[in-house]
Amino acid sequence: MPPTRAHLRDAVAAHLERHPAERDALRGLLATLDAGPVDAARPAAPVHITCSAVVIDPGRRVLHVRHGADGTLRLPGGRVEPVDRTLLAAALRGVREGAGIAPAALCHTAEYGGAPVHIGVGTVGVDPAGGEPVGGEPARPHYDIRMVFHLADAGAGPASRGEGAPGAEWLPLDEIGPPALRARLLESGLDGVARPVNASALIHDGAGRYLLHLRDDVPDIWEPGAWALLGGGREPQDASLEDTVRRELREEAGLEPRTVEAYAVERVTGTGGTTVPVQIFTARWNGDPAALTLTEGVMLAWHDPQTASRLRMSPSTLDLIRRHAGERPPGPPRAAAADAAVPHVVGVHLYLERDGEVLLGLRHPDSAYAASAHHFLAGHCEQESAVSCLVREAREEAGLVIDPADVDLVHLVHTLDRPRARPRMQLVFRARRWLGEPQLLEPDRCVAWTWWPLDALPDPVVPYARAAIEGIRAGRPYTELGWDHPGDTR
Repeated sequence: MPPTRAHLRDAVAAHLERHPAERDALRGLLATLDAGPVDAARPAAPVHITCSAVVIDPGRRVLHVRHGADGTLRLPGGRVEPVDRTLLAAALRGVREGAGIAPAALCHTAEYGGAPVHIGVGTVGVDPAGGEPVGGEPARPHYDIRMVFHLADAGAGPASRGEGAPGAEWLPLDEIGPPALRARLLESGLDGVARPVNASALIHDGAGRYLLHLRDDVPDIWEPGAWALLGGGREPQDASLEDTVRRELREEAGLEPRTVEAYAVERVTGTGGTTVPVQIFTARWNGDPAALTLTEGVMLAWHDPQTASRLRMSPSTLDLIRRHAGERPPGPPRAAAADAAVPHVVGVHLYLERDGEVLLGLRHPDSAYAASAHHFLAGHCEQESAVSCLVREAREEAGLVIDPADVDLVHLVHTLDRPRARPRMQLVFRARRWLGEPQLLEPDRCVAWTWWPLDALPDPVVPYARAAIEGIRAGRPYTELGWDHPGDTR
């Protein structure tokens, strides 16, 4: 089945996010995709869509193949065929058929990922010189969607990649055409070096156990139905791959380890058959997986290298676990669950009141916690005091400057979201004075800051935040929520 209209529309949208100035040139393609189904593989389609692959080697040369009809050198690729479910599949097929290079020899670039690097615009069915009909096809717009790849193995000479494929040649960036693509590549900084674009966490308890994630068994995802490490792909807001792995742990399982350390770069096979370099980080944690808030997959569980060998998982993940376990002797025996201390999550929250109104933020609808609900400006304590955390979060989230001397603890909420979940101590501080007006500095978390009358709060408000506001107004310093004894407030 050829790529769907939605798939093509998403590819164009991803391209325009990076290059909005090209919207006018692509307006006809967008209009066609919005008008109804488009079978890119059908010769009589209203637009002619092709897909080409831009393969860059470490010498900043681009793969070309000699076209059989006229002998000219062109990028590998061509018409999207019925067997191509995605544009990626079409591009990889073009490289395999035109140059004898298997998908496993290629990887996405860190700069573009699966988004097009360029979309060429032209016309088919007419002679570009004289404007006369040619080729027996109706004249129609032609869009060539160009996907970019690096060689996965920089140590292998690029010439060896073309063996068995006569006519495959590598041209320097400044010699390729069309001119618009040449200019895009020259300004892109793409250097042909394969770098990690994903990050995963090897979480262990220091006593020989590893936290593994059982993935959903559904088609078209990475390693369906297998045990794997938590992690995922880098997103535009991630300043580093450490930011990526911390965000993925927080979003997938509510995990926020104090320290993560870079450990190794592993190479796995992606859904399209390409190689995916993954930066592996290690983190130490010894909690109960059942108490975590799992938002993706089926379950989390502890496994040691012996039991891991009997699970369905990729050989590279099993080798990684064994290698890490072999480098570190197990620590002291774990305490029995009944005797183990239960670590609490400590959250800090800013209570700002002005003229009878309290400041609340509307959380992003895609937030892993309390999506589309109103909440205090808040954060989790790291290796810092609670007041230092509050001052830092106020500056980072909303641009507010607060002097620690102007902060008072006004309420504490001890919460338990559900049985066996990690308990949470939610500290609510009032700032008597501050500098600045609230700004949206983290729009992926908060979409609006608003002052609300204390007697007309919005709906919904995070339950423990509402309880804290009610407690502050009543002069009560402490509230309990979610515990199994009668009487939640004190």
